[in-house]
Amino acid sequence: MPLTPLDIHNKEFGRRLRGYDEDEVNEFLDQIIKDYEAMIRDNKDLQNQIVGLQERLGHFANIEETLSKTIIVAQEAADEVKSNAKKEAQLIVKEAEKNADRIINESLSKSRKYALEVEELKKQAAIYRARFRTLVETQLDLLTQDGWEKLEPPESRSRDNEPRVREIVE
Repeated sequence: MPLTPLDIHNKEFGRRLRGYDEDEVNEFLDQIIKDYEAMIRDNKDLQNQIVGLQERLGHFANIEETLSKTIIVAQEAADEVKSNAKKEAQLIVKEAEKNADRIINESLSKSRKYALEVEELKKQAAIYRARFRTLVETQLDLLTQDGWEKLEPPESRSRDNEPRVREIVE
């Protein structure tokens, strides 16, 4: 068991002949007591500081652990957000590709339809031109015939030519 300042203070030394000077020994012991008490106080202060520092260290260790967990959670959340964004981007691209394919197919279909309509209109125009040419040629033939000098009044004209003219016009 360690000595206390009281133990040093109460220590009695035996007396002998030709021993040490009692006042010097008492002064030295008083000095030791003062120094020993100061060391004990310093030791207690240091122990209190150690306890305080250990508490702070524990607090900072908790903060560090919390921060580590927070960083891990944040990293996981960031990874999840990144993954979700990638999936969403892929879905958007697929949807855009589908829309593009649909638009292209619709455009091709309309293009084919318009091409068929153009061809039909060309055929109808050719038929119309042929009929019109025939009509004009028939009219020219009529104009070039000799009988114009002898024009008859409309009532005396034969009704036989009317169906032929209508046929040509149609």
